[in-house]
Formats: sequence, structure tokens, C-alpha cells
Amino acid sequence: MKDTLRKESPPPRPATTVLLVRPSETGNAASPLEVFMVVRHHQIDSFSGALVFPGGKLEEADGDPRLRARCGGSDRLGDEELKFRIAGVREAFEECGILLARKPDQRALVGAGDLEAIERRWRTKLAKDEASIVDLVEAENLELATDLMTPFAHWITPTFAPKRFDTWFFLAEAPEDQVALHDGSESVDSVWIGAEQAIDEAKAGKRTLVHATHKNLELLAEGGTVVGAISQATERKIVTVQPWVETREGKRFLHIPEGAGYRNLVREMPSMASVSQAGR
Repeated sequence: MKDTLRKESPPPRPATTVLLVRPSETGNAASPLEVFMVVRHHQIDSFSGALVFPGGKLEEADGDPRLRARCGGSDRLGDEELKFRIAGVREAFEECGILLARKPDQRALVGAGDLEAIERRWRTKLAKDEASIVDLVEAENLELATDLMTPFAHWITPTFAPKRFDTWFFLAEAPEDQVALHDGSESVDSVWIGAEQAIDEAKAGKRTLVHATHKNLELLAEGGTVVGAISQATERKIVTVQPWVETREGKRFLHIPEGAGYRNLVREMPSMASVSQAGR
């Protein structure tokens, strides 16, 4: 039996999450992949203390029409998808210090030397809403590498949750010479970690993973390497996942739909508190 939903549920806020990946052995593309993850600040009410992928809510400037001419591959993208990708580039820079951008007419991304000055001028301003992504790209004459962001998943928080997000997950390879580091504000720690290792540490009680993070780590692990994960994501049909809860024999079970590439579609929920964290 499906749980009765609340008559009124808050509309989901558009958001983007970025899975930044790299080979575990520098220069060895055949080595198992690692993904960059951050630990949410304990004073933040959404997923406090959890190990998550970087990301956040879309901002109005992410959909600014002036950005289309400054985005790689934008001629193949609609306005809706483009703004989610732009938000992903912005969030990766704000939360991790990774800037997926290049000078116009160049293939190589911004190098560590140039990035240091850009970060000093813009990262804090963006995080404090004192500047927008439009200001950054125009002042620094950059093209955002939205063409390097591969759609990975699409999750919508269940209708019963007090805070809801409509989140697109994107996969991107981190530039080899850029250093990822948590911002110290929304996130208090960070780690490059194998997908299976993160799952195993959560099972052992060393990490906290919300449901969507856990499921997308499982999916990421199937790719094995950076190239493998990107290839699988490119070929996979993105099916929207909005979990729901069913009650059977006094127990509550969290369900996700078939067809999105995930295994183990049903999970017993140990408590109502766990159910409320089913959406990122």
C-alpha cells in the first residue's frame, strides 16, 4: 500500500550535482576511478554531516542568455539543460575550487597557474552572491566547458519531504592540474574516494550517505574507470527518479522506479528520519 501523500507539498527547487572523477593513479586512465565528495556542515539543515557530491540550487544568473555564447557545445543544448550545466560549473568552482572553463578557441581547460588568480578574485564573491557567473566569464574572457559535463541522473525529492529538490546529476573529469578542496563553509571536509569504498565505509558506520548518493555511487562503481563511467552515462537513458514509500506489514519501504539503470529498487526504511533524507 502506498503511503498517503500530504495534500500540499513544497515545489522542488531546481538544483545541480556534479560527480567530479579522476583516475586513482595519476596518468593511468586504466586505473579505478575516484570521485570527489564533501562532508556537509553539521549546522546545515539539509543532509548535515552527510558525505555528498558537490552541488546546489540554481541561481537566476545561471540562465542568463548572455552565457549561451560562452558555453562549449551550447548549440546542441536547450535552454533548460544548459542552465543546469552552467550551475554545475559554478557550483564545482564555489564548493571545490575546480573551474571547468577555458579561453575561447582553446581546448585545454584553465591551468593551475591562471586558476589561482581567478579563484582569488572570484570564488568568495560568487559564494557570497557578491558577483555572478556572468561577471566571472565576461571579466576573465572564459568559455564554460559545459560540453564536458555528461548527464548522469535526474532525481526529484519525494513529495512528503519538507525540502524538495529537482536535481540533475552531471559527470565530469576533473582537470589533472587543478586541486579540489572543500570550501570550509557548506562543507567541512573533502575526500577523493572510490565509489565502492564510500559505500563500504557507510555500511561500516564510518560515513553517512543519503539514499540518492548511495544509489548513484553504486551506478558510478559499475563504470570502473573514468572512461568507462562516462561511456556508460553517455549510452544510458536518463529516467527521472522520484522515490515513494509503501507500507507492508507495518514496515515502510522506499521504492525507486525501474528503467533508470539502478539495481535493488526497494529499500526498507529503519525510521521516519531516514525517509526524510531520500532525495539528493
